[in-house]
Amino acid sequence: MILYPAIDLKDGQAVRLLKGEMERVTVFNDSPADQATAFQDAGCDWLHLVDLNGAFAGTPVNGAAVEAILAATSVPAQLGGGIRDMETIAMWVEKGIARVILGTVAVENPDLVREAARAFPGKIAVGLDAREGRVATRGWAEETDIMVTDLARSFEDAGVAAIIYTDINRDGAMQGPNVEATANLARAVSIPVIASGGVSSMADLITLRDTGVIAGAISGRALYDGALDLSEALAMLKG
Repeated sequence: MILYPAIDLKDGQAVRLLKGEMERVTVFNDSPADQATAFQDAGCDWLHLVDLNGAFAGTPVNGAAVEAILAATSVPAQLGGGIRDMETIAMWVEKGIARVILGTVAVENPDLVREAARAFPGKIAVGLDAREGRVATRGWAEETDIMVTDLARSFEDAGVAAIIYTDINRDGAMQGPNVEATANLARAVSIPVIASGGVSSMADLITLRDTGVIAGAISGRALYDGALDLSEALAMLKG
């Protein structure tokens, strides 16, 4: 199982939100590139980047910070937030993003996901963010009646590289991930599923890994707060 340290970008800084609420923000680093370098130095194999402003604006906002991270590091990075057309997807792939995460458009324009997955094999992931099993879009501000599992299954034949499943009510709350819901989703589809939201301890990582079906886990606040030591966690997962 791959551990993805998260860098959430807001106004050019590395931050964490509580339960996806933009006004409940903590700034952890004024230099996202320095934060990315620290994660790389700790031994991570991937970085998980989110343009929070972009998710609300519907277009990239923290592009300069993302480019600074790409320039400062050599590990692959996946990026989500405000990516809603082929032009933007192509731009980020050309700039060196290894995997583009499509969230809102996966609900509003699923054909774009299919088109992108054909155009950029292995480089498109779907971000499914949910409250009580129902998908939320536009920076989690809008809720739908679409069930996560139904939407995930609709992309089975699309060539999607991964599904990133976030339980919004667990995100940034340090209360542990929704292991049951994530594992159930992973069993329902053949696409690799990455857990996000609430991953805050070594025990959480072990529990996710031991399901045998979850391909990865994203952690943010726990790494910044020191509740989870990245080097130790990576060594444990590799050992």
